[in-house]
Amino acid sequence: METSIIFAVAIIFFVLVIIVKGVKIVPQSDVYVIERLGKFNKELHGGFHLIIPIIDVVRAILTSREQLVDITKQSVITRDNVNISIDGIVFCKVDDAMEATYNVVDFKNAIANLAMTTLRAEIGGMDLDDTLSNRETLNAKLQNELGSAAANWGIKVTRVEISDISVPAEIERAMNMQMEAEREKRAIETKARADKEAVIRKAEGFKQEEILKAEAIERMADAKRYEQEQMAAGQQEAMRLINISMMENEKAAEFLLAKDRIAAFRALAESGSTDKMILPYDVAQMVGATSVLGDAFFKGVSNANSNNS
Repeated sequence: METSIIFAVAIIFFVLVIIVKGVKIVPQSDVYVIERLGKFNKELHGGFHLIIPIIDVVRAILTSREQLVDITKQSVITRDNVNISIDGIVFCKVDDAMEATYNVVDFKNAIANLAMTTLRAEIGGMDLDDTLSNRETLNAKLQNELGSAAANWGIKVTRVEISDISVPAEIERAMNMQMEAEREKRAIETKARADKEAVIRKAEGFKQEEILKAEAIERMADAKRYEQEQMAAGQQEAMRLINISMMENEKAAEFLLAKDRIAAFRALAESGSTDKMILPYDVAQMVGATSVLGDAFFKGVSNANSNNS
């Protein structure tokens, strides 16, 4: 009886172990590689699965999430013989769990060593300045080289980042001096360009000012010439009208003379001087004739005396 009970318990225990071994609940981000009698059978992805205990064995458990592979810091010599220290990070993920299990022993270690080898080869073909200034190009080259090799291992390289590049202290000092000299050079060139631009603008301003002055003088001369031409044309027209009037009317000349005499008498009357005398026109004509006769008489007497002598 006791033997029967023990046997039944053993059977129950064995069934429970078989059930536990045969049931696999795989997390969403994991992949199980299953072998059957030592040979690859299938991959189990997230969810509930049943396998044959003892016959089926979980060979490897891999994650499908993106993983980081650190590139340890190492010394690399550039093409211009400068020894620098460099490190980086490789981002990758399992693309094929079977190949990642059977094609390589440790894909992380393999990627790290391949990254270091590829990095030495790439840096060896670049100058120091190119290495420091073209990180994006270097990252792209490393990703391309690593991606081609890692594809055979079922690994997809998503990106590569060079995290740090260190140069020797003396090289760093020389680079700082070079950068300082370059900054001073750019400052001098910028100031020279600014001075040149200022001189050009000043000359252009002076040129424009002189052009405007010349245009103003030319316009003033044109305006003055036009004014004189109009005045001359007006005077000419006035003289023509006067001549026509005098030809048509004999009294027109006397009217103009009388008008001028009235204007002269008015100006004389309005003058503040006390040494003035106004004579009628007839008296003035008589005085003028008398003066002419006196001059002629005295001139004749003078000529007679000269002949007698």
